[in-house]
Amino acid sequence: MAGRSTTVALSVGLLLTAVALMAAGTPLARSAAGARAPEPQQSDSQACLACHGDASLQLTLPSGESLSLFISPEALQQSVHEQLGISCDSCHTGLSGYPHPEIDYATRRDLSRSLYLACRTCHSANYDRTLDSMHAQAAEAGLVEAPVCTDCHGAHDVRPPDEPRTRVSETCGQCHTGILEDYLGSVHGAALIQGENPDVPVCTDCHGVHDIRDPRTAQFRIQSPELCAGCHADAELMQKYGLSAEVYSLYSVSWHGVDVSVYKSNWPGIWHDRAVCTDCHGVHDIRGAQDPSSRVHPANLLQTCRQCHPSATSNWTGAWTGHDPVSRERTPFVFYTQAFYRSFTPAVLIPSAAYLLLQILRGLVARIRRSLP
Repeated sequence: MAGRSTTVALSVGLLLTAVALMAAGTPLARSAAGARAPEPQQSDSQACLACHGDASLQLTLPSGESLSLFISPEALQQSVHEQLGISCDSCHTGLSGYPHPEIDYATRRDLSRSLYLACRTCHSANYDRTLDSMHAQAAEAGLVEAPVCTDCHGAHDVRPPDEPRTRVSETCGQCHTGILEDYLGSVHGAALIQGENPDVPVCTDCHGVHDIRDPRTAQFRIQSPELCAGCHADAELMQKYGLSAEVYSLYSVSWHGVDVSVYKSNWPGIWHDRAVCTDCHGVHDIRGAQDPSSRVHPANLLQTCRQCHPSATSNWTGAWTGHDPVSRERTPFVFYTQAFYRSFTPAVLIPSAAYLLLQILRGLVARIRRSLP
């Protein structure tokens, strides 16, 4: 018993001594702690780049296409995913372990169309919007080149899509090259590219982002004046550039605008040929009214009108007041004609209404008198 008690006391004493040494931060304690400290582990992307940082790494697909497996470390470092600490296997869920499973995709496009589905794991709302887009409809119709998430945003080099703002239209221009050329020559595109103007519209401002609609439909056409009005009816924005903010309100009360509003209210799905903004100003090639190549420049306006009114003469455009308010200085004949009818109309209608009322009262009085004994 005595021997056992001595052994226990010795063990407790040694334990307490070790605890005290560690608490005091002795070299022995620091050495022991250092020996137990785990080695810093390599990050996920750095581990992957050990192989995929090799620019010569590639494989040949069954289609004969060469698929590069190189991932630029610099591009990956600037990616928003890498900066948020999102690991490679968050997207490449089936590639855990090494060697990786063999790729069973016949073409590069098959691979892209399969891997992009990983985007919906985090971006489910935007992914759902793409399902109703024109791009998704094109894919369903068999166009395998219809863009998916990674075609626009990139894969390993994902960056903010609008920094700089020119990136938006340049991205769309990868497929829509002819339209991009028209846009760059327009008043909007020139202001964006040359002046980095943040106020002018880029592709997504008019067409949407993930839920891009078909602009060739009757619904899109009939709603296009409101689309343009998003900027051109903004008084503060238009004042900034010395433009009138009344163009939409004046269009709305014009023959064209009233006709369009009737179709919009009653037959929104039926195509109509009543003039909307783009019929006169153009679509992607819109230019300032004073630009000699503009469709609404005074030298070209008659030809623009003849698109719908082939028999229009030179007097046609002279009678048009444009999108400017009627004024004594600019359109004196229309101004005075309008002023005359504003006075003449009530001068005729008010006495006529009074006369009609008196005739009704006279008839009632006569009927009452005839009914009396």
